[in-house]
Amino acid sequence: MAIVDVKTVITGNVWKILKKAGERVEEDEPIILLESMKMEIPVTAPEDGTVTEILTKEENTVAEGDVVARIEA
Repeated sequence: MAIVDVKTVITGNVWKILKKAGERVEEDEPIILLESMKMEIPVTAPEDGTVTEILTKEENTVAEGDVVARIEA
């Protein structure tokens, strides 16, 4: 099993965390929702796996490329 970093694709505010550690996710399934320029931007799983860590909190600001979660694929 490999640990895969889940990164943001845009700078924004963490609006909602949809998954927590221990939950299974499928490729392209949203893990976190960001709010940027009045739009909701999903941060999705890059592949199937289990969420091992959420590295941010709701209302935090994240930059493009930040690692916000990790999954075990």
